[in-house]
Amino acid sequence: MTQLSFGVFDVMSRGVADSYPSAADMYDDHIQLAVEVEQKGYEYYFSIEHQSSPLSYLTSPNVYFASLARSTSVLRFGMMIYQMPFHHPIRLAQESATLDHLSRGRFEFGVGTGISPHEFIRWNIPYESRREQSHEALEVIRQAWAKGVVTFEGKHFNFVEVLTEPRPFQDPHPPIWYAAHSPHSFEFAAKHNFNVSQNIDVDSVVAEKFDMWRKMLKKYKHSAPTPSAFLTRHVHVAKTDEKAREQAEPYLVTPRDKDPEFHEAGQVAVAQAGLEVSPDGRYQKRTQTKEHQELRRVFRERQHSYDFWIDNGLALVGSPETVTRKLKEQQDLIQMDIFCARHGIGRMPMAHVRESIDLFSKEVMPAFR
Repeated sequence: MTQLSFGVFDVMSRGVADSYPSAADMYDDHIQLAVEVEQKGYEYYFSIEHQSSPLSYLTSPNVYFASLARSTSVLRFGMMIYQMPFHHPIRLAQESATLDHLSRGRFEFGVGTGISPHEFIRWNIPYESRREQSHEALEVIRQAWAKGVVTFEGKHFNFVEVLTEPRPFQDPHPPIWYAAHSPHSFEFAAKHNFNVSQNIDVDSVVAEKFDMWRKMLKKYKHSAPTPSAFLTRHVHVAKTDEKAREQAEPYLVTPRDKDPEFHEAGQVAVAQAGLEVSPDGRYQKRTQTKEHQELRRVFRERQHSYDFWIDNGLALVGSPETVTRKLKEQQDLIQMDIFCARHGIGRMPMAHVRESIDLFSKEVMPAFR
């Protein structure tokens, strides 16, 4: 069985923010949470970026991470992921390198393209060219980290001798994680020897995709160390299976039409752009790839069925013994290297979240050491 490292996936949605008197209180509490999980033996702390969306209130992640870097000492941290088309690559290269120095080499760099068209529309960013733009931006960032100066000519970015100090603290640079869903994304990650991350697909699909990526890695015959695979799942641990389900189910199964977070403004503009509101509450193109169709299926089914969450490994809920058993089964199937537990499920009270973290760290994690 693969050696397993543990992290926390901390998502600050609009619903989470609404439970605090102010954003200041929320940020303080979640930085304190990072300090607590570090003390309990978690090795990683990640969050996620969404712009113009109720899914994330962490719209300026690098500002937040500057504070977190100075509040922790050994915890590795980062975004999983930065949505690349929403960032200027020179600025992101410099800020990321600065975070790497502020933390003395604990920064992890997670990148991806984004999957929600409505976020792009509201920022006036072309959705269809997001992959090409992201790949150019990543090339610029890697050049900045390697040389401290960027000269680049592309379709989306052009630079001439732009100085990009500082270079990162880590040599040669922070670990790069690529959020992959499509075969093209896994091929890109394998070609560049990037680590990969997954957070949505059901277990059987993740296992197939990770296996495909590992076979692609062998094809490219990289000399560098083998990259790692990362999996995020919702996790809730209580003293008994019954108590865990009682506490978690109301926050896992929340139809979008009953969730005020998803009554968003701007639907007229989105409709004018040729999109529709899909059954899962997201805006999507009417013509979809197989990957998009599968993602929509997962989003749709998990709104209505607690069993769908559990049966497909999307959530691990139960007593410490139950969660340990399920996690071992999941690891045997998927062979991930890092498991990030999303203990904060929807608007679950922080008291329940902290209880779950305490039980998971004391009674689940030791079984994998």
